[in-house]
Amino acid sequence: MLEEAMAAIAEDGLASLTMSALADRLGTSGGHILYYFGSKDRLLLAALRWSEAALAEERRTLLARRTPAERKLDDFLRLYLPRGPRDPRWTLWIELWARTAGNPELRDAQRELDADWQRDLESLLAAGAARGRFAPLDATARASELLALLDGLSTRVVLGGEAPAPDPRSALDSARAAAALLVPRA
Repeated sequence: MLEEAMAAIAEDGLASLTMSALADRLGTSGGHILYYFGSKDRLLLAALRWSEAALAEERRTLLARRTPAERKLDDFLRLYLPRGPRDPRWTLWIELWARTAGNPELRDAQRELDADWQRDLESLLAAGAARGRFAPLDATARASELLALLDGLSTRVVLGGEAPAPDPRSALDSARAAAALLVPRA
């Protein structure tokens, strides 16, 4: 169900994803989907968690590699940024942010998922500084600043809008430039 929900979001956008439309794609009923998830918000959250779990595994693999910290940081940036304007994971993130103010369950989930990215980036930066690859830095502050910048770039890629809305390649170039300023080499 979650994989199909992500595919539907990528194809038609989040606004077109209804329980009925998803049920039609799956050959089941909207009631069946509601039985498992209870609401569209919970379905969207489950789809985002499912997507983020796959990325968490990729981050663990990335962090465990025996490659220079600079390469790991570049790979982290690529993993974080959307793959294009219809990236379903980022579409879900934007929707989650819009709904968190009035929904404590979503707010807690957002904080949990954000904390995972923050922790992994802090670890990467601290290890790079400890090995002399990056200049001494406050890994917590730098990770937070870099993630905020990545969120902004990602939102612009997914939402598009007025020029100059970046494409994925220019967003990566901007992220690299910001990372070079925030996380200087030793």
